[in-house]
Amino acid sequence: MTGERGRGNGERGKGMRMSKANEEEPQNVPTCPGCWNFAGEVAWHYGICLLNSSELHQLAVEETPYRRLCSTKNILTVNGQFPGPTLYARSGDTIIVDVYNKGNRNITIHWHGVKQLRNPWSDGPDYITQCPIQPGGSFTQTIMFSSEEGTLWWHAHSEWDRATVLGAIVIYPNRGATYPFPKPHAEFPIILGEWWKEDMGQLYKKTIQNGGEPNMSSAFLINGQPGDLYPCSKPDTFKLMVDYGKTYLLRLINSAVQEIMFFSIANHKVTVVGSDASYTKPFSSDYVTISPGQTIDLLFTADQSPNHYYIAAKAYVGGAGIVYDNTTTTAILQYNGNYTSTSIPSLPNLPSHNDTKASVHFTGSLRSLADQNHPVDVPRKITTPLFYTLSVNTLPCLNNSCAGPNGTRLSASVNNISFVDPSIDILQAYYYHVNGVFRTRFPNFPPLLFNFTAQDLPLYLQTPKQGTEVKILKYNATVEIVFQGTNLVAGDDHPMHLHGFSFYVVGWGLGNFDKDKDPLTYNLVDPPLLNTIAVPVNGWTTVRFKANNPGVWFMHCHLDRHMSWGMDVTFIVENGKGLGAQILPPPPGMPPC
Repeated sequence: MTGERGRGNGERGKGMRMSKANEEEPQNVPTCPGCWNFAGEVAWHYGICLLNSSELHQLAVEETPYRRLCSTKNILTVNGQFPGPTLYARSGDTIIVDVYNKGNRNITIHWHGVKQLRNPWSDGPDYITQCPIQPGGSFTQTIMFSSEEGTLWWHAHSEWDRATVLGAIVIYPNRGATYPFPKPHAEFPIILGEWWKEDMGQLYKKTIQNGGEPNMSSAFLINGQPGDLYPCSKPDTFKLMVDYGKTYLLRLINSAVQEIMFFSIANHKVTVVGSDASYTKPFSSDYVTISPGQTIDLLFTADQSPNHYYIAAKAYVGGAGIVYDNTTTTAILQYNGNYTSTSIPSLPNLPSHNDTKASVHFTGSLRSLADQNHPVDVPRKITTPLFYTLSVNTLPCLNNSCAGPNGTRLSASVNNISFVDPSIDILQAYYYHVNGVFRTRFPNFPPLLFNFTAQDLPLYLQTPKQGTEVKILKYNATVEIVFQGTNLVAGDDHPMHLHGFSFYVVGWGLGNFDKDKDPLTYNLVDPPLLNTIAVPVNGWTTVRFKANNPGVWFMHCHLDRHMSWGMDVTFIVENGKGLGAQILPPPPGMPPC
């Protein structure tokens, strides 16, 4: 199979096929007779087909014209593709990627969910672990997989460029190992996203300058296409071709910039078998709730009458009064064979946009597989308890001239600290002992105690402190974080993502956390192991992890407006004893600041 690369005319992403598992192989995972990109083209130079070895790949960030919603604009792409190429690996592999910035603005690439043991230099968030790659520059990143198995993804981690600079990562088990679920007939990445008619760089700058909410997106996407329900989109709607009676694995990724999403397939149940590159106990559901940054692995069987069925996704917005895109993106599940299809595919019954009960019910159903081959290691004795409030805030604006509430500037905070990006990255400042870049006084507990989820909170609580404060963690510390959402300005869900680690989600609830009662409900037997978790609107979530990865690691809300407003924390995990517990030396060619 052959095909042109880098088309911007809407053909990319129309249909997808993946190589099936080699029937002669004893294990039930796909081999690499060919690694396929979104257009079904053989893509050896995109796929990672060598096992337990280093392989060099080149990703070029460049402007490419793409047509969506009846108009054409230039977007940042990788290798001319949107979504970008899928990378393939096996557990424990190392991949070397040369990233070239052929675009018109600074860029970085983050390998979302890859722990990068002792290697924060290639993690990617700008001004945290590196300065951005400037136009015309390049940076060689070493991607070190460890225990991850399943689905992750890569994306830009500068401004809001991840709207178009992104792609899937598929991590197979080691050769000889098997999936802990029935062998699928085939498997497909399904990437949910957002599309703006305006330029993303201009949208970001305008939002930061005026201090208000960003313009909502013009459409949602499935594998780069809006779908039948949007203008000028029907001919290019993504189609998933299936055979009756076969079972398929969907690797679902939410790359949306600003929204948690509901996802469903009309008339078909899905079975959840993994999330964030960790296996889960299988459970059946009619729908999926998936946060920005999160991945969910789903099995489904094509067991309905041969026909065309809609695959659909729309926004979940739990906060009151929040403006959101209320449209629905669709793809088509199409059965192979000879039959007469209905004129209009049936739509799935997605939960309503503000159905918090449905959202937390799905997320609360996730459990680690916790079997002999995939044991859990939940920290029991906590050495570092942390309590972090998550708030939307406001800052005063000269002459009340900003676009936030009452002329203020919107902000966000953790423990009333709104994070400020430094001018050089924190990792190099820490490694080379550069003074004056950051301070180490991030509070373990909120400095202001109040009824976090009450209505009509006093206005004086809305103004945070600003600074580049970091939290120091001892090597091998056992950490518990209680995230507490607040109702300042407007309560909202907060999908919190931690770089460098996966964490166990041991508990959650609505309202204020009760330190005496709520820990009694913790699940310490089979909690899900994730890297991104949505803290429910005006609720709390508790996570635990062991700080056994030395380096500088970012934690932030994955709603990009909240991250840009300052809902961020930077952890510095100190070196342990011995070379195996210390940060690797920096690679050559770090981008200059």
